[in-house]
Amino acid sequence: MKNISTVFIVAGIFLLMSNTLFAQEHAERLVVVTLDGMRWQEVFTGVDRDLMENHAYTRDADAMKRLYWDASAERRREQLFPFIWNVVAKQGQLLGNRLLGNDMNVSNPYHFSYPGYNEIFTGYPDTSVNSNDKIPNPNTNVLGFIQQQSGFQGRVAAFTSWDVFPYILNKWQSGIYVNADQDSLPETTPEFRLLNRLQYLTAKPLDLRPDIFTYAAAKVYMKAYHPRVVYIAFDETDDYAHAGMYDQYIKSAHAADAMIGDLWKYLQQDTFYAGKTALLITCDHGRGTGDAWRDHGADVQGSSAIWMAVMGPGIPAVGERKEHAQYEQAQIAATLAEILGYHFTAAHPIASSLLPQLQQTDAQHAQSD
Repeated sequence: MKNISTVFIVAGIFLLMSNTLFAQEHAERLVVVTLDGMRWQEVFTGVDRDLMENHAYTRDADAMKRLYWDASAERRREQLFPFIWNVVAKQGQLLGNRLLGNDMNVSNPYHFSYPGYNEIFTGYPDTSVNSNDKIPNPNTNVLGFIQQQSGFQGRVAAFTSWDVFPYILNKWQSGIYVNADQDSLPETTPEFRLLNRLQYLTAKPLDLRPDIFTYAAAKVYMKAYHPRVVYIAFDETDDYAHAGMYDQYIKSAHAADAMIGDLWKYLQQDTFYAGKTALLITCDHGRGTGDAWRDHGADVQGSSAIWMAVMGPGIPAVGERKEHAQYEQAQIAATLAEILGYHFTAAHPIASSLLPQLQQTDAQHAQSD
């Protein structure tokens, strides 16, 4: 009897330890960042030499070469995205390098913004979501789902350069805080008041809020209110690409990487976020190649190709995924929920989470030296 009791006690201790370890596999906070229309090609190989040297797309090719060019694709990508390749690639994972057969695609047939963001956040490539018009999204998004969970009410916020996001995320239905384009912050602190005024005084070369102000709004809000989930949507990469300005597209991508790096540094310094926060970075669609790099859509080859970077609690430090695989944009929504320990449900279909694949760490998936 004594031996049996001992067995049960040991089993109980093991179960308790297992549950504790399992609980530690989930993040408690989450930051999601999107770079609109950012091609996988630059993420994994750095600047495109042909586009950089084409004076129709780049005003000062020599300056671009000094900043971003190297004969090695690995060094080029590190120069363009130093945070992604020196931090995320070492502490987390990157998906979508098609040169290695590690593919990630949108599932919707349209390959432009609203359908892409709908797919990211609802897990459902709804074919009825087929325009960029300001129409409230009828589908349930994962941010709204998380907002309904215990401890997350009023703790989910989105900051976006594009003014269509209140509709994409349907803030009226989801209840999350969405600060888009030139929305003002609460006039409660000197930082908020200054930022509100600056964003109206600045030039708007792209007719939307500059990404730096979107980032600043997110950061000061996080410092003041400590939301548990934050989404930041940068836009400049897509608009400069449509304008045929490859140099500005590259500079905006580099600036976005710097802002994400600055945010991650803050997250590690604030005890509310440090060691408890996961970060996921992705895009809404890809772009074409050659002269078609400016465009995307159902008729532009390559614009369904996307990528993803992720790190944080529960995400093994595998680095660049090198196995042949096919991932879908629709899987991101359930992944975001599962990173926090939840199973995303809605009245519409939802693609499966990527987390089980992300947690595979055998030699086949390991990052090579």
